[in-house]
Amino acid sequence: MPVRWILVFGLSLLLAACGKQESADQGSRARSAAPAGASQIAPAAPPPTAAQQTPPAPAQAESSKITITNEDGTETVEDTAADSAKHNAMLAAVASAVAAATATGIAVAAPPAAPPLWQEGVNYTRLVPAQPTSAPAGQVEVLEFFWYSCPHCYAIDPLVESWKKTKPAYISFSRVHVLWTDAHRSQARLYYTLESLGKLNELHAEVFKEIHVNNDPLVASDSGNSAETERIQAAFVKKFGISEDAFRKAYNSFAVETAMQRADQLVQRYRVDGVPTFVINGKYIADVRTAGTPERLITLVSDLADQEHKH
Repeated sequence: MPVRWILVFGLSLLLAACGKQESADQGSRARSAAPAGASQIAPAAPPPTAAQQTPPAPAQAESSKITITNEDGTETVEDTAADSAKHNAMLAAVASAVAAATATGIAVAAPPAAPPLWQEGVNYTRLVPAQPTSAPAGQVEVLEFFWYSCPHCYAIDPLVESWKKTKPAYISFSRVHVLWTDAHRSQARLYYTLESLGKLNELHAEVFKEIHVNNDPLVASDSGNSAETERIQAAFVKKFGISEDAFRKAYNSFAVETAMQRADQLVQRYRVDGVPTFVINGKYIADVRTAGTPERLITLVSDLADQEHKH
């Protein structure tokens, strides 16, 4: 029996015992009083003779026994000491039951478990079926789909960069630039060219700054004019020590073309229609909207990656 019921039962016993004793005392007093409708006072009984007088009972007997006059005129003697002994025994039994229940571990039910921090279908979406990844065995792949001209991608990028420095070694992280339109493709080519040249870590933040701070989209006004876009981007990277010749060679290389094709396949595979979007190990997809804030999104990505690593 759970302790809460033992306690309730015990309390009910205590209340009943007190109530029962109080009722007996009140009944005794009521029955000893004269009837409410009496029209005259009964004559006093004559005093007893010396032979009839009985010596007073010891004080202990008077304190432990009471005489109750019943309605039919008979008298009943009740031993209050015996009642007290029964009452004390009952208290001891209740205390013993509570102690035994506590000792056996059935005392208090455990509090309900706290709701999970992240909820599937609310904070992230499970991909069915899960998609294959490019991460080595024992690694958890995390992809960030982004676009250089996206203000939200620009806003979250410092958090991503900070997270990259502290993330667990088992997380294999990479960015995927979307290629939805000609303008997106032009900036994606710049991204993968810098990656091919080994300059991405150095210039990634500079590209964001040029677009969002200096208001230079690094794309020709006619986004379909690829030659003009190439010239604009070559002039930009030259300021950071990259020669125009080296840039153009990488810009039109097979490696960059292959990287862009792979990025396009990933965008289509995961049906990415908004950025920034994160895909964790080919199984889960999340963004700022589902996570709540950029900070929560980074935490969510870490937690899902940790879950995948443990399994």
